[in-house]
Amino acid sequence: MADNFIHEIIEKDLESKKYGDKVCTRFPPEPNGYLHIGHAKSICLNFTTAAKYGGKCNLRYDDTNPVKEDVEYVDSIEEDVRWLGFEWDKRLWASDYFDQMYEAAVELIKKGKAFVCDLTGDEIREYRGTLTQPGKDSPYRNRSIEENLRLFEEMKEGRYKDGEKVLRAKIDMSSPNINMRDPIIYRIAHASHHNTGDKWCIYPMYDFAHPIEDAIEGITHSICTLEFEDHRPLYDWVLREVGWWQAPPQQIEFARLNLTHTVMSKRYLKAMVEDGTVDGWDDPRMPTIAGIRRRGYTPEAVRQFCEDIGVSKSNSTVDVAQLEQCVREDLKTRVPSRNVIFDPVKVIITNYPEGRSELCEIENNAQVPEMGTRKVSFSRELWIDGADFMEEPPKKYFRLFPGNEVRLKGAYYITCTDVIKNPDGTIKEIHCTYDPQTKSGSGFEGRKVKGTIHWVSAEHAIDADLYLYDNLFTLENVNDVPEGTDYLDYLNPDSLKKLTGCKLEPSLADAKEGERFQFVRMGYYCKDRESGRFNRIVTLKDSFAKTLKK
Repeated sequence: MADNFIHEIIEKDLESKKYGDKVCTRFPPEPNGYLHIGHAKSICLNFTTAAKYGGKCNLRYDDTNPVKEDVEYVDSIEEDVRWLGFEWDKRLWASDYFDQMYEAAVELIKKGKAFVCDLTGDEIREYRGTLTQPGKDSPYRNRSIEENLRLFEEMKEGRYKDGEKVLRAKIDMSSPNINMRDPIIYRIAHASHHNTGDKWCIYPMYDFAHPIEDAIEGITHSICTLEFEDHRPLYDWVLREVGWWQAPPQQIEFARLNLTHTVMSKRYLKAMVEDGTVDGWDDPRMPTIAGIRRRGYTPEAVRQFCEDIGVSKSNSTVDVAQLEQCVREDLKTRVPSRNVIFDPVKVIITNYPEGRSELCEIENNAQVPEMGTRKVSFSRELWIDGADFMEEPPKKYFRLFPGNEVRLKGAYYITCTDVIKNPDGTIKEIHCTYDPQTKSGSGFEGRKVKGTIHWVSAEHAIDADLYLYDNLFTLENVNDVPEGTDYLDYLNPDSLKKLTGCKLEPSLADAKEGERFQFVRMGYYCKDRESGRFNRIVTLKDSFAKTLKK
């Protein structure tokens, strides 16, 4: 990853020997949902930063909330990180440190820096004040150290109900930073934890747990998104007041990734999964890493995208077309092309011998000769795309029409001689003749034609369904929904179009799940896990480049 302000901070620290020669980062997801493209930016930043300075990056699950977490999410997170091309130094759990966190809380109580509070959640919010008005002290703030130690121990022993008591840091209720107004650092939750079982009924809050986790692991630079900037004073306060670490980690914030025409909120994404708006976390329209993987995006393209958008201190929204262009640029020299007919129209070559077929040689990728060629069966009856034929063509239409001659890509010149229609007026079949002298590769130069169309032998074609994906939302900035409306009001009704009965060249019958192709003139496609289904990855159209030219 290119140099950025985070790297500048690290290099100064290395120069001053703040942490010696050590650089250690971490990626700390909460296992309460699937990761999305925004997390991909954080993954790339943390892992590449560690690698750049010969350091290490841990994968750590912030599993401090037993109610929202699930092993399914843990498995998906690890698959996503590995798919992006990274391997962690250690896999760790915040819950592994619950004993140390409890002792750290006791240490704060002993120093007079924490107290047990009996206010309800609503009362705590009421006492907190506003951005313009200071808060007021809890009536329980001045409990003695001995009483606080006893009550906190009783909380740990399970003597109180959920919400009956909390442990709060004792800082400053008049602080201009609301996060410093005696924040809650422990709450009661009588819930089994996936890792610790029923050992605990009190759990640390994220803002308390996070700095301690970092410190225990020897993290040097705790890289997180910009919404935690106002929490940094609390991060530093916890480490300073507990006082167990000589060179505590430092938190550095960067702007999170926002993409046009989608949402990045786990809450919204989870809601769409649960109510059936989308077909699961890996629906190819979703911005989840699982979704874009199923759609056919490559990890290389995602990493390049993260590199291109860079690391900054100011929030912005990136056009999804930029991500699509990274995918397009990555695929164009990596995947083979295949003939696929979206809207099949039958062509019969009347002067081609019945029962005969032959092999035609077609390049696998016109831009990469090294990818070689393939043999494609040619026969008397072919499928061409409906868009490649017009009975009454406009000017400068060079494809097939009555009396016109075109080249069949990799095969022969054909001329349309007749159009056979069904009783309802639709086209039943197009009759053509071919010129045997004109086979591709024969060296024929007797005449030129302006139009070239692709085709599939009707005798050899296989059927498949194509899933054409577009933006999930019509609204460009889904984070800025107009007042009185809901984000679901802006779901794109055309985010998925299904084309059935498409005709594919037979080699695609052997396509493996995840295998990618360029379908000639139609875009890039990926074989889905469902039989007979291909997902459109991106179109061939470079809309982002056009945007840049404006």
